[in-house]
Amino acid sequence: MSDKSLVSYQDIIKQEYKKCAESPVYFMRHYVKIQHVKRGTILFDLYPFQVETLQAFNDFLNNIILKSRQMGISTLVASYALWLMIFNKDQNILIISLKQEDAIDVLAKATFANEHLPTWLKVPTLENNKKSVKFANGSQLRAASTTKKTGVGKALNLLIIDECALIDDATELWSSASPALSTGGRCILLSTPRGVGNFFHKMWQGAEENNDGKVGKNGFHPIKLPWHLHPERNEEWRKIEGEKQPSPKEAAREYDCDFSTSGDSVVDLLTIEFYRKTYQKDPVEIRGVDRGLWIWQYPDYSQTYLLSADTARGDGTDFSAAHIINAITLEQCAEYKGQLGTKDFGNFLVALATEYNTALLIPERENVGWATIQAIIDRDYPNLFYMTKDLKYVDPETQLTNNYYSDERKAVPGFTTNMKTRPIVISQLELYFREKAINIVSKRTLSELETFIWKNGKAQAMDGYNDDLVMALGIGLWVRDTALRLRQEKEIVGNEYWSSRIWKSRH
Repeated sequence: MSDKSLVSYQDIIKQEYKKCAESPVYFMRHYVKIQHVKRGTILFDLYPFQVETLQAFNDFLNNIILKSRQMGISTLVASYALWLMIFNKDQNILIISLKQEDAIDVLAKATFANEHLPTWLKVPTLENNKKSVKFANGSQLRAASTTKKTGVGKALNLLIIDECALIDDATELWSSASPALSTGGRCILLSTPRGVGNFFHKMWQGAEENNDGKVGKNGFHPIKLPWHLHPERNEEWRKIEGEKQPSPKEAAREYDCDFSTSGDSVVDLLTIEFYRKTYQKDPVEIRGVDRGLWIWQYPDYSQTYLLSADTARGDGTDFSAAHIINAITLEQCAEYKGQLGTKDFGNFLVALATEYNTALLIPERENVGWATIQAIIDRDYPNLFYMTKDLKYVDPETQLTNNYYSDERKAVPGFTTNMKTRPIVISQLELYFREKAINIVSKRTLSELETFIWKNGKAQAMDGYNDDLVMALGIGLWVRDTALRLRQEKEIVGNEYWSSRIWKSRH
């Protein structure tokens, strides 16, 4: 080989190296090899949506990706991390996933691509194992599972959090890890949706809010990648893949990038969205010392009302809550959410129930609820709900609305929430919303329903959220429904029996 041809070959390598350093797209399309399920080892021939995503990685410091399954984004992120490490010294990159094996899988994609690069592109490795790879130029890539201390104390050039929506303690993780990016590090959050209210959903909302097409108010650039962006997929593909999922809801979660169909919420999120669009409205009046009482309908003295309430534990993390519901039309008339003391809350409930035609007052009695109930009894409120252990009916013979004969009939004031009654209440709540049988207009209640989920087989609020309004409403609906059932079984019709016998109001 002549000196002239040798110089020419070296010039070509220099030009190629420069092109790769300037463009991760060029680098991947010409030199990065990936493992394809059907095609084996192939060059990473990027699709248009992948090119746009890569461009966003370069243009914006922080990116959040809401994605469908099987879009090649984990491979794209791994290849981008490799590009950063090869062409920049001392890059410290951390991949976090719910399970360490998932983070290791992303790292393995980068390692595989590096091993198949031409010699002139490779950087010698000083360390190469399942959990980390370190290059001779000082750059390193590590894989870790989710811990609250992950990444703390180590400045990061890039933080990748994979399947972010699945991580229960993602908020704490972010609080611990984000300071490591304070010197100019980048961040990529990516996930399929898993309902609303979690960290990933909040970050996505923040990225979309005040968005000018670039960066949201939280500094993140949103990238949405539903299945149809993939050029090799069509409606037939979506249908076939959807049928492989346990349910249409699971399929929507995996492929459609739709938060409203993706969660484990007790009340279907599409139903809640229907309520927001159809019924939600601002109150006609807001009042109270803490402005916690919202009113939509004033008392109609021809109507019958119930007031169901849940008392705060008093630890500052939850709220006392109450609903005024028209027992006949099932319309929400008023709602309270605040942090009144137990005695003040009892007095407040008496005043509100009295205002609404001496409504049947149904306070929850667990935790500190008994203190609120005592305040109600001290005021001698005439239409307080009493509950018997059999839970069969709201009936004058077994469920009393005053304390007459309550001792001998073993009835106690208020509603007892326990392992037996809680599932019944929640089931009743879900049924009412599924059948759209109740008219809820409050955005506070609907917001609580969005974050009221099944977790480990139990219905509860997501971490950092409350379910006080939800539980207060569920209790009221259960009491109302059992009373209706009694009326139907006795074949009594009309409001006269409802008002005089079921509710036994003393006015």
